[in-house]
Amino acid sequence: MDLKAAQYNRPDFIENDPICIPHQFSLKQDIEITGFFAAVLAWGQRKTIINKCRELFHRMDNAPHQFVLHHSDEDLKRLLGFKHRTFNDTDLLYFVAFLREHYQQSDTLETAFRPTVSALNEDYLPDMPELGSSKPPASSACMLSEIPASDVRIEGALNYFRSYFFSLPDFPRRTIKHISSPLQKSTCKRLNMFLRWMVRKDSKGVDFGLWNNIKPSDLICPCDVHVDRVARRLGLIKRKQTDWRTAVELTRELRKFDADDPVKYDFALFGLGVEEKF
Repeated sequence: MDLKAAQYNRPDFIENDPICIPHQFSLKQDIEITGFFAAVLAWGQRKTIINKCRELFHRMDNAPHQFVLHHSDEDLKRLLGFKHRTFNDTDLLYFVAFLREHYQQSDTLETAFRPTVSALNEDYLPDMPELGSSKPPASSACMLSEIPASDVRIEGALNYFRSYFFSLPDFPRRTIKHISSPLQKSTCKRLNMFLRWMVRKDSKGVDFGLWNNIKPSDLICPCDVHVDRVARRLGLIKRKQTDWRTAVELTRELRKFDADDPVKYDFALFGLGVEEKF
């Protein structure tokens, strides 16, 4: 696992992975915005994902932060017709509206995840039945004593982000499916991948390490179909179904290898699955 993590955690990996998109930018907010979109759109063939992201940011004059903050109604017309799989221009316009609202109040998307809020504090999560959410969070109270505090913090941060993301009035109901949370028992693969990009700090030049309120040791491994398949072959996952608890179970096993940086093994599992067909 260490050998494979080192093999794929290097700049050569970037070229064919969606993380190449935020690497084309230098402004922190541009990296956050392009990384967020690249993660949300990350399903299907990687080449198609990358091409669609390039198309999207070309429509924003390759200055997404400026576009988000200062666009006019006329500028928004350039976004019409954008589509990737089930993500369309209705979804895109809401994403832009949310990002403008957020960046008018904060200079970083990090604050949208409120990682210091505990999942035990119900005040942070409003009742939003239209989002399919209900209290308590996905981890029942009787189980919380068995869950490491780091997992509870990440679960709470992801649950909070989804409720915050859809806090603007009249959000499109169709857009709900594009932002997951542990409350829906989702693995939250895309958001966990985005957090990996923003939080992990290493010297390899792949992940950015821009954020400081979440520790790399707290991250949950993105659990996509390739990672899930390889992890099961290696005996790192015992749970039959693939859901939020599966991602947590996998990460706990990875912490046995490296407690400070467990999700570096995402490179190993993904590389073994996609590149080597393990």
